[in-house]
Amino acid sequence: MRAEQQIELARLAASLGIELFVVDDGWFGARDHDRAGLGDWFVNRDKFPNGLRELVDEVRRLGMEFGIWVEPEMVNPDSDLFRAHPDWAYHVEGREPTFGRNQLVLNLARDDVREYLTQQLRRLLADHGPIRFLKWDHNRSWTEVGWPERPRQQREVWVRHVLGVYDILRQLRREFPNVLIESCAGGGGRADLGILRWTDQVWTSDNTDAADRLRIQYGYSRAHSPRVMVNWVTDVPNQQTGRSTPLEFRFHVAMQGVLGIGGDIARWSPAEMALARRMIAEYRDIRSLVQFGEQYWLKPPATQGPCAVQYVSRDGQRTVLFVYQVRGLRGSGVRRLRLHGLDAGRRYRRTTDGAESTGAALMGAGVPANIVEPSDSSPTLDLRSSLQVWEAI
Repeated sequence: MRAEQQIELARLAASLGIELFVVDDGWFGARDHDRAGLGDWFVNRDKFPNGLRELVDEVRRLGMEFGIWVEPEMVNPDSDLFRAHPDWAYHVEGREPTFGRNQLVLNLARDDVREYLTQQLRRLLADHGPIRFLKWDHNRSWTEVGWPERPRQQREVWVRHVLGVYDILRQLRREFPNVLIESCAGGGGRADLGILRWTDQVWTSDNTDAADRLRIQYGYSRAHSPRVMVNWVTDVPNQQTGRSTPLEFRFHVAMQGVLGIGGDIARWSPAEMALARRMIAEYRDIRSLVQFGEQYWLKPPATQGPCAVQYVSRDGQRTVLFVYQVRGLRGSGVRRLRLHGLDAGRRYRRTTDGAESTGAALMGAGVPANIVEPSDSSPTLDLRSSLQVWEAI
């Protein structure tokens, strides 16, 4: 990671219509690898000789907002923080620490730890404003959860730690009300109503395989609004599963909540960039429907056959339908999808081809579930998707 590389990446992102550019892990301390730097939340001057301001200003000039990644609850032993305060990490006397991702967990039940982290994050946001987005990560489970200096509070440390996280977030929200905060914890490990009091959205899972995400997002949406569900389009073969899926399919799955791109767009082909530009424009058109409309899973995801989810504006005048075919044979599974939430007495037009129908017909007879191109004679259907928008006329 270098300033010039991030600036070039920001220019590519802006050309796609992206609205928020987020700098990930690696911008701080001696973070040249994952064994050092966590806990030292100051800008690495070798990578950013002029500080972050140069990048922030360019991102803003390009018409995007700027965001940044942090992992405040963690510390590397190879860090200025740990060398100065080794007792700030959870530890048990007489027991060797267990490392996860080369890091330990800081004891946020301690007042001095919370004060340090609050000051560091406050300085980061104040000195590099307007930072618009903070991704709060948490990438390992806890071990040796000891506080030998305060044995009477040992049994309370789990609760006190979480309340400490809330306290820091509460202070940041009060001082920086325009900063959006994302909760991320080993994927979707911290996705509860307690954290959502202080954060705006949740990273749903580290598994970004689009076919798997249909099941993950279906389950998540049983408890939470699409408005707080973050979904990324990533590269293939997928890092977790090794599966390859079409780029359009990946976009359509990621459009079910807050759409993000985590792929290396610097390596995308001109055709992929053009498709991404079109997909992002389509998402921006339907975003309010997805995030604030009524959601109906018409056909939950299964191991084969079609899957479909619909979003309807609260007045029933506009709806978007996503249909996915994960795998299966032509004609297998449900044949038609009956829509919900429309005005039975109104006529609706499909924006892609001008087809018209009544709300009563769309809810009664439905639309075809199979996704088949006219020239396609293949007996198998695998990893296909479509997006339909119907508007009252």
